[in-house]
Amino acid sequence: MLFFVVLALSNGLLIGVSRTINGRLSTRRGAFAASVWNHVVGLAFLSVVLLVMRVWPDVTRVPVAAYAGGVFGALFVAVNSYVFPRLGAMSAAVLVIAGQVLSAVVIDCVRQAALPSPLRLAGVALVLAGLCLPLLRK
Repeated sequence: MLFFVVLALSNGLLIGVSRTINGRLSTRRGAFAASVWNHVVGLAFLSVVLLVMRVWPDVTRVPVAAYAGGVFGALFVAVNSYVFPRLGAMSAAVLVIAGQVLSAVVIDCVRQAALPSPLRLAGVALVLAGLCLPLLRK
């Protein structure tokens, strides 16, 4: 379990670095150009990894709706590249995380066909309140 916690934390750190790089590129070339470069380089990197591992996914067995993830990912990078240099690293990250927390609650409700427990709602409220603290002005 500790491995997965460290992996998720490391992923979050890499996302912060990626946002900074894409934000700078966005101010020079535009948000969509930054997103294109992000995904072209990502595709090349993952292709090399898959070739080295000698594993290639069978794209014919993927439900069509699964491709929406690529659209959402590209849109996420483009929008993030646009707002990151305008809002700053902390504000952009906090707002993205707050959106992820809220969507996670909705997804869990739909998948479990039940409302979250009061304890879980209290936890979400605390997380959102904590996320809002850096946005408050002195």
